[in-house]
Amino acid sequence: MSTESIFQTHLVLGYVAWMICFGAYILPWLTSMDRVRAHRAIATLHSFRFFGLVFILPGVVGPNLPASFATFAAYGDLAAGLLAMLALITIRIRPVFWLFVIAFNLVGMGDLILDYYHAIQAGLPAQAGELGTAYAIPIIYVPLLMITHVFAFYLLLRPEPRAIRALAGEAAVS
Repeated sequence: MSTESIFQTHLVLGYVAWMICFGAYILPWLTSMDRVRAHRAIATLHSFRFFGLVFILPGVVGPNLPASFATFAAYGDLAAGLLAMLALITIRIRPVFWLFVIAFNLVGMGDLILDYYHAIQAGLPAQAGELGTAYAIPIIYVPLLMITHVFAFYLLLRPEPRAIRALAGEAAVS
């Protein structure tokens, strides 16, 4: 099997495994809580995206890792992670919290989509060994990040159930 085929197989199976896990365990857990707590849990996961800086750390990745991929991926992850941290820090100031939730999801999902584009343009699948120890990031971590971004947007765009709106209204009156 070629390096490219192994990488692509790993990537697809990473999505399959996380979709199964997400559907069986994470989705029921997230849907059992209110929106703020669900977005807080998602932001907590994404706050660790600073780790993407390893793509530009010599000795962790190979010297021939395409810079067009590595630099953008590293700083895009850092930006998304910092925005997620800001969401967590501002949870008590709801308008600001929601602004950062939207921001980290837009930046984070945009980063992942552009990382896929840059990886394809740079021929990264055929050079996947250059990822070194960072190989696990696109195979194990990125699928979960993408899945949680999609779910976060679903939560943001879904109308709030009437019962929750009614309770929120009663709480505001009291």
